[in-house]
Amino acid sequence: QVQLQESGPGLVKPSQTLSLTCTVSGGSITTSYYFWNWIRQPPGKGLEWMGAITHSGSTYYSPSLKSRTSISRDTSKNQFTLQLSSVTPEDTAVYYCAPSQGGRSNFLEVWGQGTLVTVSS
Repeated sequence: QVQLQESGPGLVKPSQTLSLTCTVSGGSITTSYYFWNWIRQPPGKGLEWMGAITHSGSTYYSPSLKSRTSISRDTSKNQFTLQLSSVTPEDTAVYYCAPSQGGRSNFLEVWGQGTLVTVSS
């Protein structure tokens, strides 16, 4: 069964770049026909889809975050990464990685546990 685990710093200073890594086990990010997504949930708010990378390496981004977001992958480690530049306190959220069959839709039931990232000086 596919399992995902987020990792990275829990505290980022304003104007810096937030970087997170999702390690995937139980399935290959290069051969499984999934979208590999990043989703976040700010405190007291709903889930926000940020973007995804496919098994072929194609990337898709939320229009509201596209200018600051970069998703990449390390196939040798079966990992994909999120970079969010120029962060502000509004970027404080629990960040999740999750597989789906349609980008921002048809998510599988198994997500990463999520990791809280706080943007503060």
